[in-house]
Amino acid sequence: MEVGILEEKDISQAVIGRLPRYFRYLGELRDEGVERISSQDLSELMKVTASQIRQDLNNFGGFGQQGYGYNVEYLYDEIGKLLGLDRQHNFVIIGAGNLGRALGNYLNFERRGFILRGMFDQDPGLVGREVRNVRVMPMEELERFIRENDIDIAVLTIPKAGAEEVADRLVRTGIRAIWNFAHVDLNVPEEIQVENVHLSDSLMKLSYNLRRYTKDCEEGQGGIDRR
Repeated sequence: MEVGILEEKDISQAVIGRLPRYFRYLGELRDEGVERISSQDLSELMKVTASQIRQDLNNFGGFGQQGYGYNVEYLYDEIGKLLGLDRQHNFVIIGAGNLGRALGNYLNFERRGFILRGMFDQDPGLVGREVRNVRVMPMEELERFIRENDIDIAVLTIPKAGAEEVADRLVRTGIRAIWNFAHVDLNVPEEIQVENVHLSDSLMKLSYNLRRYTKDCEEGQGGIDRR
C-alpha cells in the first residue's frame, strides 16, 4: 500500500528542482505501459542514485513499498499534484519578440495545464500580430486584462531596462508568479514567486564544463604519452 503526501516540510530547492525530472521520466514510463518500478531501476534511467530517489520522495511522506517498488501512475499523479499540475494556470507573455513568440508557440505548456491567455508588447509593429490565435496587445491594456482573466503567472521576455517597471506593475495587479527571462534580478515582495531564467548564465555554465572536460582530457592524454 503506497503512502501519499503526509506533510510538506521545509523542502530544499535542490529536491524541488528534481521533481519535474521525476515527473517527466514517470510520464514516459506510464506511456510505455510500465506499471511498477523499483528505485534501483529508476535510478539507472535517471542517473540518480536509488538512495537519492528514496530520500527525495521521503520528504513528502514516501510513495513506495519495500520489495514492491513504486506504482508508476500513482507516483506520476502525486508528483503532478506537488507541482501544482492538477489545476489550470493562466499566463501572459510580456514581450512579443523572438523569445516571447517561441514560448507562445510551445504546445507542451498547454498539455501541462499552462494556458496562454494574452501577449503584450510596447512595439506598435508587433501589436496586433497573433501567436496561435492569441493577439499581441499594447501594454496599456495589461492591468485590465490580468484582472479580468484570472491570470496568475506572467512571463517576462523583455530587455533588462524595462523589467523592473513592468514587474512593479504586475505586483500591483495582484499577479502571483513571474517567470523572468529578463537579465535582471527582480525586486518584488517575497510572496511573489519568481523563477529566473538567465540564458547566458546557462550557456556560460556549459562553457565552463566544456573547458574543464577538455582540460581533463588533454591532461589525461599528456599523462599517457610521454614521448
